[in-house]
Amino acid sequence: MINEEIKVKEIRLIDEEGNQVGVTATKEALKTAQAKNLDLVEIAPQAKPPVCRIMDYGKYKYEQSKREKEARKNQHVITVKEIQVRPKIDEHDYQTKLRNIIKFLEGKDKVKVTIRFRGREVAYANQGKEICERIAETTKEIAVVEKPAKLEGRNMIMVLAPK
Repeated sequence: MINEEIKVKEIRLIDEEGNQVGVTATKEALKTAQAKNLDLVEIAPQAKPPVCRIMDYGKYKYEQSKREKEARKNQHVITVKEIQVRPKIDEHDYQTKLRNIIKFLEGKDKVKVTIRFRGREVAYANQGKEICERIAETTKEIAVVEKPAKLEGRNMIMVLAPK
């Protein structure tokens, strides 16, 4: 709350330099702030008495929005990329899929490796497990297995995360 929105009778006042003035009447503090063309801002309403500060509220909000924008700019959103493989994959196709997995991991994205079994192929789940182990072994320098290979219905799923 700022200025006239503060309804309590007494507040603990902090001036614009950050020095503690002490407990004063709200109306007095408001007059002091208005004399300096600044705002009276409640910063700790739960305290007894509430703590208020004299500051330029518009400038404070602007600087806060700039800090938040800078923080958003520096953060990286991790997305999950999915690579689908069949249990009877040929060597060239395997190498192509592996290159894509490595590219995604170097881009700081997680990779979900899905091995699709069709028809009676689900009986050969060990082939899918071998493919997952081979991928994990090949990418162990740049990735860690976040979720090991597990058969879920007709799909075997493994999740790799960048180191």
